[in-house]
Amino acid sequence: MTGARLWALVAVTMCAFAANSILNRLAVDGGHIDALSFALVRVLAGAAMLSLLIVATGRRPALPPPRRLMSAAMLALYLLGFSTAYVHLDAGLGALILFGGVQLTMFCAGLVRGETIPARRWAGAALAFGGLALLVGPGAGGGSLVGAAAMLAAALGWGLYSVLGRGAEDPLPETAASFLIAVPMVWVPILLVPVSPEGGVPIDAAGWALAILSGAVTSGLGYALWYAILRRIETATAALVQLSAPLIAVAGGVVLLDEGVSLRLIVSAALILGGIAFGLWRPQRTIGSSGS
Repeated sequence: MTGARLWALVAVTMCAFAANSILNRLAVDGGHIDALSFALVRVLAGAAMLSLLIVATGRRPALPPPRRLMSAAMLALYLLGFSTAYVHLDAGLGALILFGGVQLTMFCAGLVRGETIPARRWAGAALAFGGLALLVGPGAGGGSLVGAAAMLAAALGWGLYSVLGRGAEDPLPETAASFLIAVPMVWVPILLVPVSPEGGVPIDAAGWALAILSGAVTSGLGYALWYAILRRIETATAALVQLSAPLIAVAGGVVLLDEGVSLRLIVSAALILGGIAFGLWRPQRTIGSSGS
């Protein structure tokens, strides 16, 4: 695979990740489907697509050891928090909270596992945390505290799901297994908090289409493509390119959803994305710069 084709696939994948925010916001905020139903249809569509992919490649979902059950639980937490958050948040704002929260979750997971954290990463995490605090602090906007809490729960779920998935021997079958096991985990809240046409949001054709598109294409195919790309780029590079996803979501929210861009959002984005980039950036040494 040529370098140009690889980076074109990276760009497509980042657009898919950002599209999940746009599709969720269009469906839930547009009144086409309620948040919990969107999450359920999304996980069902993702499980179906990933199952088709592994059948097409002659494989089968990985067996569910305790670690896989925990991964599925974290995936369910992400899906439920993600959908619920977009009842209250704009697409771009939600993506920034999610992305910043995921990075901070993975940072803390590294501390718990005893990893050595360089000073640069501490500084970057502090900047990103400051950006998150600015986004969800007093004056952030009506209803945003509830949405921010839901999105931070989603960030915790996705961050721990990513940590648990590190080192997977064959990511596609394990991801398919996680989606399949997560289906009943997402379904339970709907059974506990049923949404009826009289008291909730009846699902229309647009709601079904947007949720299926998010689950099967931008989640199922998007995740499968991302796992294929990860084998060809360095981990630090993979982390850095994901900085583009929230920015794409912000742009998509402005163009497609007529969302505004405030000074607070711009400053918060600069702190979150700049802090993460600073923490991950590794200065390149030039030949002869070392005295060894």
